Amino acid sequence: MKYVIFLGDGMADHPVAELGGKTPLMAANKPAMDRIAREGSTGLFQTIGEGMLTGSAIANLSVLGYNATELFHGTEGRGVLEAASLGISLEDTDLALRVNLICIEDGKIRSHSAGHITTEEARILIRDAQGYFKDWNLRIYPGLSYRHVLVVPEGEFRLECAPPHDNVGTPLRELPVRPLSAAGKETADLLNRMIEASQQLLENHPVNVRRRAEGKQAANSLWPWAPGKKPVMQTMEERFGIRGAAITAVDLIKGLAIYAGMQPINVPGATGLYDTDYEGKADAALAALETVDFVYIHVEASDEAGHEKNLQLKIRCIEDLDRRLIRRVLDGIEKKGWENTIAILPDHPTPIQYGNHTREPVPVAIRSPRIAKDGVTCYDEESVKAGGLGFMSGSQFIETFFKSE
Repeated sequence: MKYVIFLGDGMADHPVAELGGKTPLMAANKPAMDRIAREGSTGLFQTIGEGMLTGSAIANLSVLGYNATELFHGTEGRGVLEAASLGISLEDTDLALRVNLICIEDGKIRSHSAGHITTEEARILIRDAQGYFKDWNLRIYPGLSYRHVLVVPEGEFRLECAPPHDNVGTPLRELPVRPLSAAGKETADLLNRMIEASQQLLENHPVNVRRRAEGKQAANSLWPWAPGKKPVMQTMEERFGIRGAAITAVDLIKGLAIYAGMQPINVPGATGLYDTDYEGKADAALAALETVDFVYIHVEASDEAGHEKNLQLKIRCIEDLDRRLIRRVLDGIEKKGWENTIAILPDHPTPIQYGNHTREPVPVAIRSPRIAKDGVTCYDEESVKAGGLGFMSGSQFIETFFKSE
């Protein structure tokens, strides 16, 4: 049996007046997703529980059946996972955080991505920040575009850090790093001082002078968030007896794959944006299935469109995922004659109305020779409510996916 999960990040949404009350999923032309629903069983899956942070780390951990609260003690743990993807070796006492290059204007966050700064520009800024902070009790590691990693030796992880993508337009004075215990005060103070110092370093940096001259947003602040310490996780092979691989452009998912004992596969041209190489990711998945049992294919584009509140772009991203990736993989599997179990779902909604993640349950469809069809013919947030899978939470989705009968 070959297993494939298609994960459209942030793909779920709310009804939109401009679409006559339809969601982007309902409005999109997506015959491959609808086929999975029509030939399988559908339902809703609560990936993010009440009181949990609405982050992609927690949601993707949930999709794979891991309990983020147990693994990361109530924090999101994203920084830890992204550190793994960059090959950063963490000590048990290290605090790891995601750190963004962001744009600040008029004392507010203007962009969580500094206008999707290029990796080349970002690496210059991070290199200079490494030198600037060399005598501080912290280490900065470059990633891609605006996404980087910060490590604080002996740092306290019980902190309240504001995710920048959820706080665009919010005044900085409302967003300091706050300790959640007396033990965290020193670490919180360090991070707040780092944020302020980074703005002094970056405001008039030559890279930003040039970006402003080109009409682009300046990357004029570092912004740490998603604190955590490394977890102990069972691998997917230990849990389900399957060998897996993950295909994604996002460091978070690569790191999750590493901790889960799955092989992260890098695809040239996979950007994590709208210009990603869908066909390249599909072909990489088919190649991986020659040697592994399970491939987790994560596509970020629809989430970014949601954060930008761009309705037509989000619809296009859904249609590109369907036409250029999902259909290509399904066709390839059929040509090989592999018995297969296929699922399609988002990790969380990213409604264009808000531009942020929300915690509503997401639509899921699973097609398997061991699971009965339920009569649902369309894959979207509303249609799956009548589905045979019902309402799932916790590890129910992944257990159904691998053990469907």
